[in-house]
Formats: sequence, C-alpha cells, structure tokens
Amino acid sequence: MFKRMLIANRGEIAVRIVRACHDRGITPILLCAEVDRASLAARLADEVYSVSGGGPRDIYLDIPGVIRAARAVNADCLHPGYGFLSENPLLSAACAEAGITFIGPSADAIRLLGNKNAARQQMIASGVPVVPGSDGPIADLETAQREAERIGYPVLIKASNGGGGRGMRRVTSSAQLRDAFFSARSEAQAAFGSGDVYMERYIARPRHVEMQIAVDVHGNAVYLFERECSVQRRFQKMIEEAPSPALDDETRRKMGEAAVRGAVSIGYHNLGTFEFLVDEERNFYFLEVNTRLQVEHPVTEQITGVDLVCLQIDIAAGLPLPFKQEEVRFGEWAFEARITCENVFANFVPDPGRVEYVEFPQGPGVRVDGQIFPGAVIPPYFDSLMCKLIVRGRTREEARMRMLRALDEFIIAGVHSSLPFHRWAFRQEAFAKGDLSTHFLEEQDWDGFVRAHGGKGSPEEIARMAAALAVLGLKMPE
Repeated sequence: MFKRMLIANRGEIAVRIVRACHDRGITPILLCAEVDRASLAARLADEVYSVSGGGPRDIYLDIPGVIRAARAVNADCLHPGYGFLSENPLLSAACAEAGITFIGPSADAIRLLGNKNAARQQMIASGVPVVPGSDGPIADLETAQREAERIGYPVLIKASNGGGGRGMRRVTSSAQLRDAFFSARSEAQAAFGSGDVYMERYIARPRHVEMQIAVDVHGNAVYLFERECSVQRRFQKMIEEAPSPALDDETRRKMGEAAVRGAVSIGYHNLGTFEFLVDEERNFYFLEVNTRLQVEHPVTEQITGVDLVCLQIDIAAGLPLPFKQEEVRFGEWAFEARITCENVFANFVPDPGRVEYVEFPQGPGVRVDGQIFPGAVIPPYFDSLMCKLIVRGRTREEARMRMLRALDEFIIAGVHSSLPFHRWAFRQEAFAKGDLSTHFLEEQDWDGFVRAHGGKGSPEEIARMAAALAVLGLKMPE
C-alpha cells in the first residue's frame, strides 16, 4: 500500500480524499495555493505544500509544478480529484515517467476516451449503443449540412474534445445551422484548444443516466449500478440520485454490461463513469466516459456500501476487486444536492465571500461532504460548489422526504446558496413521481417561480430562514 499521497486538488474533493487517506493509513499531502491555505482541506491534511506566484487556478493546472511538488514531498502516489488535471493524459503520463502512481487510468485510456469521436467509434466496435451521428469531426459547413440532412433534425453539434455544455448547440432547422456550427467551433476552440466538433441526433426529453464501473489490473470488472443526473441547468448537474427511477432490472443489467464491455475493450483500469442518454422507451445511448471520480459518487456509496475513493486507491495499488458482480447489491435509495454559493434568484450568479455561519442538518441517513465552516472564505477563482448534501432512505419517497427535512434544517449565512432551489425542486410533483428529463427546470417553470416570489423565494422559506438567523443574531442576505 502507498505511504504518501499528493492531493493535486482543492475544496470539497480534497477533503474527501484526505479522509480516505486517513482510512487507509496513508499520509495525505495537500498541494495548496496561498488562497486555500486556511481551507478545511489544509486543516485536515497531514502536510501542506504551498505554492505562491501566478494565478490561483494556474497552480492546480501546472503539470510540471505538480510533479515537482510530488517529488519534493516524496509522494509515491498522486490523486487528481475531479476537474483541473484529472482527465488530462499528460498528468498521468508525467506521473508514470516520474515513478509516481497516478490514482486513475492510464494516459492512453484517458487520451482515447477524452476524444469524443474516438470514444464513439470504440464503443460502436464494442457493441455499445450510440446516438446516430457523424462518423468523425465535421470539417466544414457543407459537410455539416449534409450530415444534418442524413441524421435528421433536430441535431446537436458538440465539441469533440470537451464537455460541460461548452461547444454545444442544438439545431432544429437548416436555417439555424450556419450560425450554430461556427459558434460551436469557436467556443470549443476557446474552451478546449480544439475547434473540432461532431454531430448527433437530438433526443427529445432525454434522461441523463450514468453507470459506475470499476476494473482492476487482474482482469476483474464490475458495474456498481447507475446514477440519475437529469436535473441540470445549462448542462451542469444539480441533483443526482441512485438508482434511477427510469430503469428496470433488465435495462440496468444491459447498461451495466455495456459499460463494462466498453471499458474492458480498451484495457481500462480503475474507476470510471459511462454516461448515457435514455429515451422515453428506455433505449439507452452512449454519451461519454468520465475517466475520474465523479462529483456525485456519494450516492453510489450510499446504496452499495462501497467506499469509492478507497477503492480507487486499492486498485491503483494493484489489489484485486474485493467483490464479484453478483455480490454488488443495493437495497436503499440516495439523493445528492449540490449546494453552491450562487444567488439562484439572480440567474444563479456566483456569490463568493465569507461564510459567517453554517448549521448542518443531522439525523438518520444524512451526510454532508463539504469545505465550509464558520469563517471559511469562498474565493472567486474556482467553481461555486461549497458542499454536497446526501441522504438515503429505504425507498425513494422516504429519501425524498428526508432530503426535504435536511434542506429545511440547513442554514448558511454570509453568502447566497442554492438551498432555495433545491427546496423547490424536491417539492415538485414531477420530481416526486420520478418524471425527470434534462429539461426539468423549463418543464417545471423555475423562472415562473422566481417571478412569482419577487426573486426572493417563497414567503414560508423567507420567514423560516429569517427566524433561524434572528436567533443567531444574523441578518438575511440581501
């Protein structure tokens, strides 16, 4: 087993990895920008390697600097977390060259699956269902027009080398194609350093369902069931659950076996997530592979009882999977709400700053993974995730009601948070029924709710929060 791990990340995920290191008897060393020196991750890590100079984000994106840090602290392994360099094959390759174990897949696997066109072709060859689309990057407008006619409108133009909705355009007619094609290429170039785009059929009211897989170096591979991630805003996930209310046992088995087959076909090792679109007839289509730990991994942990971060470490250390497919079972339901420092009533504008007070929910089946505490400062340089609220219950409805209770108990003062949005979402009748799609916000008219309540939330919520803060001698955020 490893002795010293460099954590090349920050925030919530760094805290999670520090805790896994302690569970495995590994010394966690945090790579840390000066702005994060007082963070919770820095408080919990055994050692901190501070780096100054340059922009705060640059420190976490500097591959030579990360390797220098790992060598300086005598780390024998490195965990990239998620985001930043976690899916950059150059970091995996640099670790291998330096004799440092990368907690994740090989550079070759990351490189292949990071290219959407190459991944798509590999999945087709492996018998994994894919959305009908172009065979590769689209070179010019004439080719785009021809492919759109062949596939049939509406279509999606998507960046070949990225994700998160950047470089993506929905096109419903030939009249929209020209502007969409060139704007998608321009955005892809700016975001990912490549303007390559491809095209696929647009699926109406799709669900976004992903399958967690694990593969060791001894030829063992399993899937750990699915996560439903359909509640999104601008292609960014906001609520996740496991399992998915859309899948029956047969579809779940087929999707899991397809994901494992796709991973084994390229010699993939460690954890990975195969993302699929699911239509209203339960047909599923390959979307992409995330070659890292997912933000939403806790819901899988809650229903399976498997610590996914420790499993990552064990696989990287060469240990075999501790279970076979038939031994992986779930018996409960779990939800995760991503709590961000955003003003959800002002178009989700980020609201970084000082957390004056926080009161976490407690009780049976409630877990909070996060980076905040009273006095914590959320800097403006990074994403807005503060923490994740995770609950589980024996049934989906029990878990939903537990989430509502936990959300009502949760108090964050000093910065705006996404708590009002989550309270609204979990109370929607469609959500309670599991009637979800990636268009959930539009279908349930979140914007109408904002207008109806003057951009400040429901009167009941305002009264409840004001009363709670008054007891603490604090004021409601403006």
